[in-house]
Amino acid sequence: MTTALSEYEYVRENVRIVPDFPKKGIMFLDITTAVKDPKSMQIMIDFLFEKLKNNNVDYIAGVESRGFIFGAALAYKLGIGFVPIRKPNKLPAKTIKESYSLEYGTDTIEMHEDAIKSGDRVVVIDDLLATGGTAVAACNLVKRVGAEVVAAAFIIELDPLKGREKIEATGVEVISMLNYDLD
Repeated sequence: MTTALSEYEYVRENVRIVPDFPKKGIMFLDITTAVKDPKSMQIMIDFLFEKLKNNNVDYIAGVESRGFIFGAALAYKLGIGFVPIRKPNKLPAKTIKESYSLEYGTDTIEMHEDAIKSGDRVVVIDDLLATGGTAVAACNLVKRVGAEVVAAAFIIELDPLKGREKIEATGVEVISMLNYDLD
């Protein structure tokens, strides 16, 4: 007799693990196989919606590029606006920038300086939380214009990389659906 999968287990079954990408030794969790499955996509957006529907949020700020997938759908479902946080030189108007450290070097993300304003309540969203560098940088962009980061939300969290700790150290709540250990 087979047991039906829980909703979260169903989504987990639809996340593809790609060994040695983008480099040898990395086990890449590919969310694209879950977003192409209608039931998985619905479960993921419904999870985020349930976690955030009572938080009086003004905007969802999605981090390029997979944060756009979840952020736009969630903003629509919540009936609020979506703000893209992008890689450098992709936004057409005046931007603010935030650089952050990577394992080998640094990277930068940008947001339109007028995308949100002081007092707005914002959720930063991306598909996966690893070391937390990108998410902390995105939260810093939102805070620099005087807005409040209500939460940082993810579908996948890689527990051993301790990104949650970095984000929570800035006073931001972390929401994640699926936790992985990948030992």
